[in-house]
Amino acid sequence: MIRIVIAEDQQLLLGALGSLLDLNEDMEVVGQASNGADAVELVREKDPDVCIMDIEMPVKTGLDAAEELADHGCKVIILTTFARAGYFERARKAKVNGYLLKDSPSDDLANSIRTIMNGKRVYAPELIDLAFDEPNPMTERESDVLKLIAEGKTTKEIAASLHLTNGTVRNYISLIFDKLEVTNRIEAISKGKDRGWLR
Repeated sequence: MIRIVIAEDQQLLLGALGSLLDLNEDMEVVGQASNGADAVELVREKDPDVCIMDIEMPVKTGLDAAEELADHGCKVIILTTFARAGYFERARKAKVNGYLLKDSPSDDLANSIRTIMNGKRVYAPELIDLAFDEPNPMTERESDVLKLIAEGKTTKEIAASLHLTNGTVRNYISLIFDKLEVTNRIEAISKGKDRGWLR
């Protein structure tokens, strides 16, 4: 029996996924979570074979949770509407076992779970082209600065948070604008989110 935990913040979809998977004789849904933090706790508590996770969830995203569970032994499948290069890149770095899109036929999910349990990785075909798309041009520090910009922090607040001078932060912001080919903070946040580069 394949034991499964599902993490999805849309309650209707969470219930539907659970019911669909429970219809398979070789599968049992042992836990459901509506955010990434609860998913990590459930995986540690229930020790399932597979955890299926959405990406955009409150408290902790599916990618953050996947990174946290990378060494757990539970196989992680990302199930999302977002076929974004940055998300896919992060998911692969977190060693997820599958990255599937929500508009796939429901049979595909059950079959993908079985394939993954046999030691293979399963990625939606649409993502393979994205793997060769442009990588995140920002350094880790620049990504940290952009994340704080997205949280609405001022240059002074970013400097205090990262223990940098205001001038250094301004330099980072200028580099971010150049690399993302944008002219202001709003455009930088929008492009970072769209490409999945904004953690």
